[in-house]
Amino acid sequence: MAVCARLCGVGQARGCRRRQQRKGPAEAAGAAAESEPDTDPEEERIEGPPARCSLLELPPELLVEIFASLPGTDLPSLAQVCTKFRRILNTDTIWRRRCREEYGVCENLRKLEITGVSCRDVYAKLLHRYRHILGLWQPDIGPYGGLLNVVVDGLFIIGWMYLPPHDPHVDDPMRFKPLFRIHLMERKSATVECMYGHKGPHNGHIQIVKKDEFSTKCNQTDHHRMSGGRQEEFRTWLREEWGRTLEDIFHEHMQELILMKFIYTSQYDNCLTYRRIYLPPTRPDDLIKPGLFKGTYGSHGLEIVMLSFHGKCAKGTKITGDPNIPAGQQTVEIDLMHRIQLPDVENLRNFNELSRIILEVREQVRQEQQQQQQEGPEAGPGRAPPSAREALPEPPYQKPEQPAPAASWGAEGGGGTEKGLEASGDGPPAAPEPAPSEGGQPFVLPAGVISRNEDYPRTCRMCFYGTGLIAGHGFTSPERTPGVFILFDEDRFGFIWLELKSFSLYSRIKATFQNAEPPSPEAFDEMLKNIQALTT
Repeated sequence: MAVCARLCGVGQARGCRRRQQRKGPAEAAGAAAESEPDTDPEEERIEGPPARCSLLELPPELLVEIFASLPGTDLPSLAQVCTKFRRILNTDTIWRRRCREEYGVCENLRKLEITGVSCRDVYAKLLHRYRHILGLWQPDIGPYGGLLNVVVDGLFIIGWMYLPPHDPHVDDPMRFKPLFRIHLMERKSATVECMYGHKGPHNGHIQIVKKDEFSTKCNQTDHHRMSGGRQEEFRTWLREEWGRTLEDIFHEHMQELILMKFIYTSQYDNCLTYRRIYLPPTRPDDLIKPGLFKGTYGSHGLEIVMLSFHGKCAKGTKITGDPNIPAGQQTVEIDLMHRIQLPDVENLRNFNELSRIILEVREQVRQEQQQQQQEGPEAGPGRAPPSAREALPEPPYQKPEQPAPAASWGAEGGGGTEKGLEASGDGPPAAPEPAPSEGGQPFVLPAGVISRNEDYPRTCRMCFYGTGLIAGHGFTSPERTPGVFILFDEDRFGFIWLELKSFSLYSRIKATFQNAEPPSPEAFDEMLKNIQALTT
């Protein structure tokens, strides 16, 4: 209001005139002479007394422009000032602009006039009322988790479940499935509809439990049932989830995992609780841009992982999970202080050499941790022994291109075996040695390492020591085991699980998410702790 007052010629200008009136005649005359030394006599004759103006005297069209530029949350208070303001705030032009600028509604809102719904209704009863559920969420579906993106889509608010592509095509785009929608088309209150099942939208309910948590409920679960019973529902789910039939899956263990997931997830009937998740903050010295990735996890198929950077280490947190490692757990951790130099392709094929190098680095890390404990807290996290410190960067954290390798591959050949590849049929083919690309070096998987996706990159930028989390069914006896993190490019990385002789390939989810930035780095770290605690 103060800005509007100054624009209208009131405020400080009036105060200045009053101060001049309080001065004596001589002082006032002197001040006038100093402030207006070149006054035209003609102008002085026609100026007259100073004009006084207020917001109430402005024309309505100007007030509409002023009010439309204010945040929508401030307008109800403005309507209480006087009858004139309240009448002007009923102008749909104001609320149409707030819908567009605050929520990105680009639809032609004039069409709402046909249904008798105003832009003010859309703003107040739909967009503003449900603003707290916009953004990214993780559903509480036991160990499986998920990724829900709630967005404003035209004149709807829609909750889209993000599904990975069919295994093992990790580079394919994500799939989307609507779980619910909220709209304001023919009624004066928002309507919540469940989109689950194959019989179209039906009655649903949304309850905002507390900050950063809400729940959905379907009031007509019979719409989820199919005429062919559970067998038809399972076959339909299998085609949507895996892109195949049960007869196409030959591994008995994989069939059991798929059937178990169907039974577990279908019992919820879209009655779920969601907890907010944030995208990781980006820092200038990050190895690559953090974010969400799709990754291969053997018989469990493709899962969604969030890559984030924390100074001298990077973490991969599961957004979707499985009965072994549930959603919310830290699947991989990368030690950015211990880089590994790859040799030529021929020596790279030797798994025994890979195992030797990684175990040596693990021992080095263990010794550094012991020495740090002996030196006390003043040594600081990540400090290496004096013999190794020259090869490692000092804090603050810098991009890892600069440090010298913590270990390098040996030149001698090894006694690797092809037995694992022949038995699984999923291993990499014996490809000719590729030439390194600009800024990269050749890469092939060591013999015996299983990969569900043979179409992995044949060049990489750099490698680091890391650990991966493995556990028995039901997250029993979890332990971190050594491995190798391989950075291929800005959008892809891999991890070799040494103990499992398995390779996971990760590809970036290329989507733009709104309302997903954390309020602070501390809020993001707290979010990671919370989702991990739910499944520990």
